[in-house]
Amino acid sequence: MLFAYRVTAGQEAIVADLLYEKIKKMKSPINALIVSPRLRGYLIAEASDELEAKRVIINVPHVKGMLHKNMEIADITELLESKPAEITLNKDDLVEVTAGPFKGEKAKVIRLNPDKEEVTVELIEVAVPIPVTIKLNTIKVLPK
Repeated sequence: MLFAYRVTAGQEAIVADLLYEKIKKMKSPINALIVSPRLRGYLIAEASDELEAKRVIINVPHVKGMLHKNMEIADITELLESKPAEITLNKDDLVEVTAGPFKGEKAKVIRLNPDKEEVTVELIEVAVPIPVTIKLNTIKVLPK
């Protein structure tokens, strides 16, 4: 059965690590922990019974509680599947970097990797052109 824990938003990975260590130490029958970037503030655990699922979260920081209703695998299948992003980007397009250390820089697209949702760009307004590989969601296409 699947159980959802409410956790502090942004702390899901930390809580998963803490729970993993606690589960190992207690030899608890929790089979899996799921952290999804699409599910902020929640962590999903697969456990044999509700009592074990509740027992493992006692005194764990950033855990606010557990949802009363258990979940089915069909409820989370869309969280487990990766969908490639819609790409309307071509080689030599001009883009602006919207996040990261190069935020605000203009760049030219060199290579696309739709499987990894990454793009390699070459920064334009710098003394030495630097190829940088970044995520697709951190750029915006500039009009021609």
